[in-house]
Amino acid sequence: MTLQARFDNSYARLPDRFFTRQRPEPVEAPRLIAVNRPLAEQLGLTLPQSDAEIADVFSGNTLPDAAEPLAQVYAGHQFGGWVPQLGDGRAILMGEVVAPDGARFDLQLKGAGRTPYSRMGDGRAWLGPVLREYIVSEAMAALGIPTTRALAATATGEDVLREAVMPGAILTRVASSHIRVGTFQYFAARQDIEALSALTAHVIARHYPQAEGPEGLLDAVIGAQAELVARWMGVGFIHGVMNTDNMSIAGETIDYGPCAFMDAYHPQTVFSSIDQYGRYAYSNQPQIAVWNLAQLATALLPLMPDRDAAIERFTEMVNGFSERFDTAWHAVLRAKLGLAKGEADDLPLAFDLLELMAKQEADFTITFRTLSGPTPEAMAQGFRAPDAVKPWLDRWRARLSRETRPEEARIAAMQATNPGLIPRNHRVEQAISAALQGDLAPFHRLTSALSTPFTPSEAEADLALPPSEIERVTRTFCGT
Repeated sequence: MTLQARFDNSYARLPDRFFTRQRPEPVEAPRLIAVNRPLAEQLGLTLPQSDAEIADVFSGNTLPDAAEPLAQVYAGHQFGGWVPQLGDGRAILMGEVVAPDGARFDLQLKGAGRTPYSRMGDGRAWLGPVLREYIVSEAMAALGIPTTRALAATATGEDVLREAVMPGAILTRVASSHIRVGTFQYFAARQDIEALSALTAHVIARHYPQAEGPEGLLDAVIGAQAELVARWMGVGFIHGVMNTDNMSIAGETIDYGPCAFMDAYHPQTVFSSIDQYGRYAYSNQPQIAVWNLAQLATALLPLMPDRDAAIERFTEMVNGFSERFDTAWHAVLRAKLGLAKGEADDLPLAFDLLELMAKQEADFTITFRTLSGPTPEAMAQGFRAPDAVKPWLDRWRARLSRETRPEEARIAAMQATNPGLIPRNHRVEQAISAALQGDLAPFHRLTSALSTPFTPSEAEADLALPPSEIERVTRTFCGT
């Protein structure tokens, strides 16, 4: 038995220059590591009965009858430098499924072998990045942040060569689509107006049916990205590599490479080993989103009848991102502080806390989670100088006195906003290290715990702790 699903492969019906049709490269000895059965049910998938059969499907050795495998082409700016052709260098889009509620999703095999876009790469993935993306993307989904999802992780039974010989693996990724800003850039750079027009119509129909034309599409993507980045920052998430080929048109978090969650708060935090100058630091993410959206606007210009008027209008729209982001970010901050109604002094209160956290090297997640509890004053114990926090706590208490919600309701709302559990970098690395030794128990335990980040159990208390000095992870690495 193979995978049963309602396939309707709309991207495969676009012109051939959008992709290369090809099957995944077979692997020697696929073995199932994990399968996300709740997600499979949500997608309306009927999985094969045995783990071996599931592994055959999610390794690409056996494809569903209605699948139309292909590798997508796109371009992009990587760390600000233009690369005219990128594409799925190690991923194969198996096809699109229509869920029972009518929503459409891509099923993609990441690590499925060489494609015409591999650029001298082997097209494979090793176990570490596959487990990292599985853990972090599913954690982001549980946190309520738009994201690609992990449907399965499969060992290939083959080794891949990186800095050392590593076990190979494949991630089955689910996304609303895999269309990127770089997809638009690819066709705009080639002055392929026909393809650009077809892509725009496809994206509007698939993601933003309320949008009218290129201007409406740009407006919708700007709004989606403003909300997304604000929500990233609300949980201390740093994407790490916000290239235009890593920005989803659907407004989802995509491409978990050197991503990380902050422990101690500082606005200039960087983890990515390839981000040597801090281009994609935590606090820079809104500005980078603006830069990326300007590239999308530029790519859409050839579709506009009056280029000069469009440049003026698109510039105004992209510049308007800042106001839309600020609105979303300020709403996130108010919610994190338990403030249901807005007052003029709310933002200085929030920003003063962040400044104090940075100076005192306070843990981002623990600070807000403790503030959400019945004894918020205990928050000060996470600061190097606890007495320095008291004046701020007094201001916060005075502000809360003007709220109309009952105390119990406020605490419940804050605890539903401020997670008690995030995928701590050191815990992710520990899970990967154990898996490389053949022990998947830490991976499964961490994944299970992160499925309920706002209601962690006592048995998971150790997973919520910040790293010790020797556990601290200061650099994360790209999955290639």
